[in-house]
Amino acid sequence: MVRMEAKFTIGQVTRHRVYDLRGVVFDVDLSFSEEEGWRAITMDARLDKEQPFYYLLAESGDSSYIAYVPEQNLLPDASGEPVKHPDIGELFDVDDDGSYHYRGRIFQ
Repeated sequence: MVRMEAKFTIGQVTRHRVYDLRGVVFDVDLSFSEEEGWRAITMDARLDKEQPFYYLLAESGDSSYIAYVPEQNLLPDASGEPVKHPDIGELFDVDDDGSYHYRGRIFQ
């Protein structure tokens, strides 16, 4: 049975369950949609395509990139630390309390 709701929301800061990766959610697919990349991310045979996958403005160490991560690998990030991705300002307004509010812009 396919679950039709996402656990995380646009603007929420998440972290990877295993790897040193944090990011702000900027889009969600309710199931896997990047077919050409499936083999590249299926190192874990338990990975299920029928779950939400999240696009994140991600950071890991000194690197920033866009990540596509399955829900089973994400946890809420409660650190309160800002995500230092260079494209944050393109998609989000950031409140004084560190909340990310989606502007609805698309990368160009």
